[in-house]
Amino acid sequence: MSRALPRSATAVALLADIPSTGHVGEVRAQRFAMHGDGIGERSAAFVDFARARSEAGQKVVALYPSWQAEAPERAVNFARGATRDDHVAGVAVDLSPLALSLVADQLAYLAPYVPPGMVAALSDELPKHLLAGAWLGNVSQVAGFPVSLRQQMSSLAPSVSYLAYCAPSRSLGRLKPSEVARTLPFQPVRPVQLLCSTPDPGITGVFDAHLPQAIAPVATRRLPAQPLGTTYWGTSKYVEFVALSAHPQALAYAASSLRTALCAWCGEPVRARPCPFCAGNATRPMPPRPASSPPRDGSAAPGHGGAPPNGTRSGKASGNPPPAHTASPPSPAPSPPAHPSPGTRADTTAPARTREPRRGGLPRNGAALESAQPTGRPAPLPPPEPEPEPLPDLRAHPVPGHPPATEARRTHPR
Repeated sequence: MSRALPRSATAVALLADIPSTGHVGEVRAQRFAMHGDGIGERSAAFVDFARARSEAGQKVVALYPSWQAEAPERAVNFARGATRDDHVAGVAVDLSPLALSLVADQLAYLAPYVPPGMVAALSDELPKHLLAGAWLGNVSQVAGFPVSLRQQMSSLAPSVSYLAYCAPSRSLGRLKPSEVARTLPFQPVRPVQLLCSTPDPGITGVFDAHLPQAIAPVATRRLPAQPLGTTYWGTSKYVEFVALSAHPQALAYAASSLRTALCAWCGEPVRARPCPFCAGNATRPMPPRPASSPPRDGSAAPGHGGAPPNGTRSGKASGNPPPAHTASPPSPAPSPPAHPSPGTRADTTAPARTREPRRGGLPRNGAALESAQPTGRPAPLPPPEPEPEPLPDLRAHPVPGHPPATEARRTHPR
């Protein structure tokens, strides 16, 4: 069952002369080659596209290569001015033409399933799950890679070649046949598919003999050369490649690995600041998921003492109804003290005295006396103490030499 939204909230565009690989199928990002005599002519088609998408209630994520960014950035600014809103985001991506073409189509495929802010954030996450680069026969004119003077001079020899990687990280090194598999910076999740293109099919011998064996793809597709491939790699002696996972959950895993926050201004989920839509720098954490309210019949909600639902951590789906709730057994009577007080026996305990409550009120512990029911077998009472002897009547036995108290009162002068 598909979880796609009824109508995609995001339109993905690619502002560069980078044709589609066709690997994702019929879903493709909208391409704009940015050809024309002036900046107005090169930007007109994209401005009309952005205005139409904005009127339809969609947001536009416009990708463009960071190594050819001047014209696309101006086109994005023209589109934001024409729509008079912040629904157009320009995102620069530092990838080779073949890798950028694949990532743009993958974002167009994910657009119906995620909000616009996450589509823009995925442009930086998806390349981390690819192995993209090229086999180079010459590195003297390559830009964007750390190339030493020794490497430039050694690349002039016909038997020396290099491997350059642009995703998931940038690196360049000499191709050593015995170390290709060991020096791979990343291995996609299997099964792996390999896409490659070159302007000269006659120079692919070294590439075919070493790199596919190290990657071990289940399928290899050869595509036409990208128009901007020579501009990016600085030479026509190259074989560009992209290795990606063909696992059914590969894109879902990449999307679930994002950690985003909400933009405080436009409310879009963003991964980095500033926000690609409104350029805001303030963010707030994502709201927590609402807790499920307990059922009205009084039974426990899933995860709160009741039977676990299907697919919970217990890993077992119970087909039987949950057991009925039984009252807890009464608490046992308090045990006698270890050291009895003097005058009492060790095997008997006197019942604890409770202070009688005030009329119309509760005792100090806040519980009514009726709720304190006796639990367990009552302890035997101690034997009654003998009554004390009455004090003697001093009036009946007067002290010798002193008159009785009654006579003293009578003879006492007033």
